[in-house]
Amino acid sequence: MIRAAVGAANIIPELSVRGGRAAIEFYKRAFGAVEQYRVGGSDEHEPVVAQLAVGDAVFWVVDEAPEHGNVSPATASGATVRLLLVVDEPEALQAAAVAAGATETSPVGDEHGWRLGRIRDPYGHPWEIGHPLGEWPPR
Repeated sequence: MIRAAVGAANIIPELSVRGGRAAIEFYKRAFGAVEQYRVGGSDEHEPVVAQLAVGDAVFWVVDEAPEHGNVSPATASGATVRLLLVVDEPEALQAAAVAAGATETSPVGDEHGWRLGRIRDPYGHPWEIGHPLGEWPPR
């Protein structure tokens, strides 16, 4: 087995959406996201690429570009990834997301060692919102 030498590493999701400007505003309302960086997203240059943060969790939102193989769940007829947002109060954040336009797919409850609920955002991305109930991973 060959292993690459990796120092500090991070995987940062990039969510492809239809309607990037509206999606950014949704994530701000739903999760309290803070916009850290943006290119485009104006009337003159509508496609947008933006970096958002929820606490220490960073993610990107981009308008889909099928010509570059970057499609939204709407174009793909479904999502290929589910996001897990770890927070102290999943009930409050899930309620805020639903109030902002998300669809609750599972209420917050205890399962598999987590306090967890599920939503689908208006752009087709499924999210789990919760936290482990004890030390994670379990030993």
